[in-house]
Amino acid sequence: MTIALRTAANNGPLLRLNKDRRLFKRVPLQLAGRFLDATSDDHDFVTINISCSGALIASDMRPPAGAPVVCYFDDLGRVAANVIRPMPTGFAVQFRTAEHKRDKLADRLTWLLNKDQLGLDEERAAPRSSATGPAILILKDGRELKCRVLDISLSGASFEAEGIAPMIGDIVIAGNVRGEVIRVALTSFAIRYIR
Repeated sequence: MTIALRTAANNGPLLRLNKDRRLFKRVPLQLAGRFLDATSDDHDFVTINISCSGALIASDMRPPAGAPVVCYFDDLGRVAANVIRPMPTGFAVQFRTAEHKRDKLADRLTWLLNKDQLGLDEERAAPRSSATGPAILILKDGRELKCRVLDISLSGASFEAEGIAPMIGDIVIAGNVRGEVIRVALTSFAIRYIR
């Protein structure tokens, strides 16, 4: 970004300062997903690069600059964003997230970038047992989320949501236990119990 300033004394020549607009470094990482545009139409995409504050997305559909979108990233979850720049092969977005959600995104992106090189498994503190059956989770705003239990352990559980999965970092109530969402993949998500 180029910032132009005029001197106050004489309204004289423009001073130009070059500054990178990005606060967080983007890294090359291909994540499949889909986004909802302002008309709630669903479109597929693949990320070209991503950071905890935005992404460059390859898609056949290119919303205009300033358009709000909701992105659903495989392995990352749901993130609200604004289109900052359409391009011939897609568009760039800036995420609209609170600081604590941005920190959770940064942690998850770091894990995704390093898991193959370091041979990392999913971060589970206790072995999980397969489970099936309906469940109703309570979201922080009091809404109920109908789910199906996928597996459960002493430290957490995973679910398949009937609707939109919560975001990474969201707090939910499962029965009489509070949990934090730590993984999301489309409509599936995992929580870690909060003691």
